[in-house]
Amino acid sequence: MRRSGAYLGNEGWCIGLELREGRCHSAQGTDEVLARVLPRAGRLTDAALLVRMDSDFDSGKLFGAIAEASAERQRGGGAPIEVLIKWNPRGGGAETIIERALGDITLVWRHPREGKRTAVFEDTLERRGHNGTVIRLRRVLALTERTIDRHGQHLITAKYDLADFLTTLDAKTVDAETIIALYCDHGTHEQFHSELKTDLDLERLPSGKFANNDL
Repeated sequence: MRRSGAYLGNEGWCIGLELREGRCHSAQGTDEVLARVLPRAGRLTDAALLVRMDSDFDSGKLFGAIAEASAERQRGGGAPIEVLIKWNPRGGGAETIIERALGDITLVWRHPREGKRTAVFEDTLERRGHNGTVIRLRRVLALTERTIDRHGQHLITAKYDLADFLTTLDAKTVDAETIIALYCDHGTHEQFHSELKTDLDLERLPSGKFANNDL
């Protein structure tokens, strides 16, 4: 069985916790979960909201659902609902992005240590919502090249790591480095979920049947 949780703020206020059958994909039914939890969050704060999810939830359907919820909130005089989701390379393409970045002579590299360099750059990407609406997203990418590992061992071939984030946050108010930092804090959310499972002993549910546990 899978557990789906929604937490608000840095303190981890739980505003939604639901069970799903183990054979379900992580993103299945998430639009319905958002329809339940976003209004709850809106009743707790008037501030702008940021929906942050991992790459399993990179889908046009979810981007569309969040965009509709944001528009509805703003029609009522509320602040927008933004989104930050890690890109899912399910169709490949990471190698092409890396090759293009390495060939870009205008790319600015940082050298935090010998044998390691990093670069942050931006692009745009489109996702299509369930109603056919095209959603244009800001894309923030962080590329790391290592020729020497952290133990000082020289590598035969360079190793590349690409982190890719999709967001609706405006570049005029939130820079690329902040986008990356915001997503890295996603680990705090995972800690909330872990504590909930261990402290309440939810690792072991009382029944082997989904319907019984979902009561």
